[in-house]
Amino acid sequence: MTDHIRPQPGIMDIALYEGGAAHVAGVTDAVKLSSNENPFGPSDKAREAFQRAVHKLHRYPNTDHASLRRAIGETHGLDPSRIICGVGSDEIIHFLCQAYAGPKDEVVFTEHGFLMYRISAMAAGATPVAVKERDRTTDVDAILAACNRRTKLVFIANPNNPTGTMIGLPEIERLASGLPKQAILVLDGAYAEYVEGYDGGAALATERANVFMTRTFSKIYGLGGLRIGWGYGPQAIIDVLNRIRGPFNLSTAQLEAAEAAVRDRDHVERCREENTRLRAWLAEALAEKGVPSDTSTANFVLARFASEAEAGACDEFLQTQGLIVRRVAGYGLPHCLRITIGDEASCRRVAHAIGQFKGQK
Repeated sequence: MTDHIRPQPGIMDIALYEGGAAHVAGVTDAVKLSSNENPFGPSDKAREAFQRAVHKLHRYPNTDHASLRRAIGETHGLDPSRIICGVGSDEIIHFLCQAYAGPKDEVVFTEHGFLMYRISAMAAGATPVAVKERDRTTDVDAILAACNRRTKLVFIANPNNPTGTMIGLPEIERLASGLPKQAILVLDGAYAEYVEGYDGGAALATERANVFMTRTFSKIYGLGGLRIGWGYGPQAIIDVLNRIRGPFNLSTAQLEAAEAAVRDRDHVERCREENTRLRAWLAEALAEKGVPSDTSTANFVLARFASEAEAGACDEFLQTQGLIVRRVAGYGLPHCLRITIGDEASCRRVAHAIGQFKGQK
């Protein structure tokens, strides 16, 4: 970089996003529990759709995503014209910041919220504002107190990553009603499918002009490797976002695999049921070993240790056992380890290993 060629102000202040580790040196069969992936993978129907797409690789994909938007709309009871698709929900978050926030504007999120909120805000030249949580749970009063005439976007992950906690509909409604008139409430529903009967904020995004919802195919649908997400909200916001969306941002393989996945409701239900069962088992098993966690509503538990040193030592021990979990110091939780809910064998293995670690102290 020369003195004359420089990026926009604030870009070099962005800390690079670090995903969950996937390998342990010297271990060939490590169990990855660091990225909140679905251990059961995508549905057979999604796999078949992806394989069929190989015959169309020489063709450009559809630019309007009409078939996928229609499938999402039919599955969730939403108007397809108010849906936008992107490269994971990350891209939708980036669109929102690019379109609605800039220099002298503020983007609000909770202190333990998804790291992409800060990154996307800073990439747009806006000021990120992290608000304190209450016992690792979104605090609506604190958010409202942080908002002002410069606030343009408020991001709430519900359930939240990496805490696994969530707030109820009355609190979300109170937040939406209390925001400044120029602000948009963005409900990040990446883990919404893991909560029985929860619409991720779809009803509010249908009714209110200041609420927008994002969702992903990377979690319960098991398509993290394809990077597909979507957003839903007021038509006026969708029209704005489509003006900056690349016309070919999703490939044919992505579109067709996602459509098959969203229509396979049986697979989603099976994954939800297994996750609920194993999540409760793992949380209880860890608690019995002296490692507490908040009640999680997602596909992971946030294991709390006595100190950052103990969390780090446990992580290192787990790696020697071929188990990869996620340190979350970057989320302001240095004394915690986030552990994805794997299959039953993985859950039992990580619980046993943590028990071994605690017994060695």
